[in-house]
Amino acid sequence: MVNHGISTAALMLVAGFLISRRGSRLIADYGGVQKVAPVLAGTFLIGGLATLSLPGLAPFVSEFLVLVGAFERYPAVGIVATFGIVLAALYTLVLYQRTMTGPVKAEVAEMPDLRVRELLVVAPLIALLIFLGVYPKPVTDIVNPAVQQTMSDVHKTDPKPEVEAAK
Repeated sequence: MVNHGISTAALMLVAGFLISRRGSRLIADYGGVQKVAPVLAGTFLIGGLATLSLPGLAPFVSEFLVLVGAFERYPAVGIVATFGIVLAALYTLVLYQRTMTGPVKAEVAEMPDLRVRELLVVAPLIALLIFLGVYPKPVTDIVNPAVQQTMSDVHKTDPKPEVEAAK
């Protein structure tokens, strides 16, 4: 949840920056942003790739651990979760394509790039996403005792289901 919170906060900040510049929440009102505001588009891309759990970004570690656990204990849940990741990748990349790439829309042509104060707000989140993607130990050390306790409690009350062969 820590990693998800960081990536979501970065994306929400960038969405707010876009809306404040363009005055619209409609995807169709954007296009070509990366040509006129490359830093803004780059922060959106990094935040979006983090939500996809791209290796090297913070959410990858937690997503990987969740999937490994799901496949070990409940393979069907792991398969469903994997499809969820694929769908998230699809909608995130389509969103990026429609808003940031393509021809520059007239309303976007004069859009300024990130201002210094905006960069000072979003840059630490982007840096944290990269740092924790490369070195997740600070967070895993904090959450590991709670995870171990939860796993112990779950194993006491919910043993791995036995699948009986059909007779």
